[in-house]
Amino acid sequence: MGKVQLATAECRFAHESEEAFAGFLNFYGIEWQYESACFPLERDDEGRVTESFTPDFYLPQFDMYVELTTMKQRLVTRKNRKIRKMRQLYPDSKVKIFYGRDYRKLLFKFGRLQ
Repeated sequence: MGKVQLATAECRFAHESEEAFAGFLNFYGIEWQYESACFPLERDDEGRVTESFTPDFYLPQFDMYVELTTMKQRLVTRKNRKIRKMRQLYPDSKVKIFYGRDYRKLLFKFGRLQ
């Protein structure tokens, strides 16, 4: 697994929502790892991975992965399918998905959204 994070300075995030979420985790002292695990979902006939899923965050204290989905609905549908596959193939791995509305509620409570 990746290095435990408590700051965002050394991390390059794919989206600003991920950076804001990391700030929320830092504020509450929750340890996190960014894109620390990749789960193979499909393989070809020769065993090469053809589809995988890398959750945005891993929270070691909760042994849980978190995926933020604040984008277009057509991409959300694809991500939901990947999460369903992950849950089937890796039933002992917990994953929580935050949709746009969940994320906005969190930011509102955190005081980052009016």
